[in-house]
Amino acid sequence: MKKYLFISGLVLMSYSACKQNVKSNLFDGSNPFATEFSDSRGLPPFDLIKAEHYRPAFLAGIEQHSAEIKAIIDNSEAPAFENTVAALDESGRLLSRVSAVFFAMTSACTDSVLQAIEAEMTPVLTEHRDNIYLNEKLFARIKAVYDAPASQNLTTEQKRLLEQYYKDFVRSGIALEASKKERLREINKELGLLNVAFGENLLAETNDFQLVIDKKEDLSGLPQSVIDVAGETAKVKGLDGKWVFTLSKPSWEPFLKYADNRELRENLYKAMYNRCNNGNSHDNKDIIQKTVNLRLERANLLGYKTHADYQLEETMAKTPERALRLLSDIWKYALPQAEKERDELQKLIDGEGGKFKLQSWDWWYYAEKLRVVKYDLNEEELRPYFVLDNVRNGAFEVAHRLYGISFKEINDVPVYQKDVKVFEASDSDGSHIGVIYLDYFPRPEKRNGAWMGNFVEQTVHNGKFVHPVVYNVGNFALPTSDAPSLLNLDQVETLFHEFGHALHGLLSKCNYVGVSGTNVYRDFVELPSQINEHWAFHPEVLKLYAKHYLTGAVIPDLLVEKIKKTATFKQGFMTAELVAAAILDLKWHAIESPVTEDVITFENNVLNGIGLIPEIIVRYKSPYFSHIFNGGYSAGYYSYLWSEVLDADAFQAFEEKGIFDKETAKSFRENILSKGASDDPATLYFRFRGADPNPDYLLKNRGFIN
Repeated sequence: MKKYLFISGLVLMSYSACKQNVKSNLFDGSNPFATEFSDSRGLPPFDLIKAEHYRPAFLAGIEQHSAEIKAIIDNSEAPAFENTVAALDESGRLLSRVSAVFFAMTSACTDSVLQAIEAEMTPVLTEHRDNIYLNEKLFARIKAVYDAPASQNLTTEQKRLLEQYYKDFVRSGIALEASKKERLREINKELGLLNVAFGENLLAETNDFQLVIDKKEDLSGLPQSVIDVAGETAKVKGLDGKWVFTLSKPSWEPFLKYADNRELRENLYKAMYNRCNNGNSHDNKDIIQKTVNLRLERANLLGYKTHADYQLEETMAKTPERALRLLSDIWKYALPQAEKERDELQKLIDGEGGKFKLQSWDWWYYAEKLRVVKYDLNEEELRPYFVLDNVRNGAFEVAHRLYGISFKEINDVPVYQKDVKVFEASDSDGSHIGVIYLDYFPRPEKRNGAWMGNFVEQTVHNGKFVHPVVYNVGNFALPTSDAPSLLNLDQVETLFHEFGHALHGLLSKCNYVGVSGTNVYRDFVELPSQINEHWAFHPEVLKLYAKHYLTGAVIPDLLVEKIKKTATFKQGFMTAELVAAAILDLKWHAIESPVTEDVITFENNVLNGIGLIPEIIVRYKSPYFSHIFNGGYSAGYYSYLWSEVLDADAFQAFEEKGIFDKETAKSFRENILSKGASDDPATLYFRFRGADPNPDYLLKNRGFIN
């Protein structure tokens, strides 16, 4: 089903109590959600959408969707694919419309008003979802289609959609007895509120901290560009003449890399990794314990041993054991490499006369020093060549050379925030593909990280192709009064990564929204994003977009070669913190009895059990692990590495024939990017590659084997 239907929360009011006076509130001509967006490209009218429009639009959407479901059930004709499955996939367009915009805003541009609406509407949406998936009459029609001999004559895409809906109903508890269904509803509602609370706590805790520096000597080691941004941040906060560093990654990361003041590095890093673990009103530990225990109870109700077993049934990995096996295989290479890197850093500290043992808040700083020693490369040398707009245009150019598509900025459409830019995507024949919104700068009302989403998902509606409208959100370096936004290597890679997701959404060509675009298995969805990263620093591509912001000079060959040589630098550290987080996620969701111990104790037992060295902090400590407690990656964070097996192998096809080889790109577009979940992902991959993926390429890319 559509993504909004998977929201769950604690019931605050019943649906029947909420839906009164819906039509008078909504259909008076003033609510922009009342009809399809009037823009010919399907763009949301952000200049008209106000906070007060969401609640009535949600309620009217639920009412309309419920009526559509009733019509399917009451259809006097025998159940068939078109009048049951396709009709179900087609239903709920109003609710999808408002949900897509609202939940994009609660992530990228929220405030107390939107948070209150989210807290109110989440349980209502949960109840609505359960009313659909626990509807026995509706399931009876779907099952009749599923069991009918005629279903064998469906197209592959139709079979996939039918199977998906059938499984969704079964996995949602349709076969449970009444008392268990009622308990399931209660669990779903409570989990939704916990999910919302986790995210709100994390945003508040992130925004509450600031490191204020008023002594210029405490800025020692920091590049001028970093100092300038900190000064601009201080001005915004009313602290003129000082410098402010926050828990936004573009702020804390360069401070850890370059600040000579070790005590301040420690203070900032500890504030970052202790978020929501401070025993205050924003503490997430109780939320985590309740969440994992409720997820276990729900899995048991549905007949699964653990939440991980439940989640992974509908993935490429299929079982937690297979996912853990991949992680264990990589861990065998990552941990020794991380230990080797630790020893190198300690040797560097000792050589400088340091009388202390390397700590986690030292790693970034001394790794940058080691980069200079080993490769004669300071990452700050590179930043002037990575102007945000140029990097974005580089990603556009790669897509043009691979798939023939072009991007043109649209300046005459409303946006939800002044920094957002909008581009129309066109195919090689000039035909319209879709539209992408780019929202790249951090702000207090935006959560950390980077992500892709849809305002409008690609589908076919009433025989007409519906073009996608997608968005990329990031938290990249802010421009200053003296310089544009200049990115570091990690941010460049992130931009290409999220744009890969956007291409997956834009280039979709499916008939049904339930299987279109990025509506694929969690451990397959990262293939398009991660393969796109491979072009970011390829020498041929760097020459296209990496130009000095002052002179316009193309990045010199010497720096390009240094980037190439440092491709596997610090991979022990980066892989160890990533794999450790993936294992922690699976362990949280592989519990077979309720967790009673303290959250941090549980976490420490897991990390100590795999031998994570104390000098490395897991990429996401549990209290701020939003992927799994505020997102859709519970028992699925391993997906980044599972997909990396695919993307490393897939890019090898381009390496063999040329990174812009038209035939290879055409095959990737036709077999991967355009297909969504319209066929089995393993089948789609085999059609592209002609073979199963070779995991050795992942290990080679990370420098673990030759």
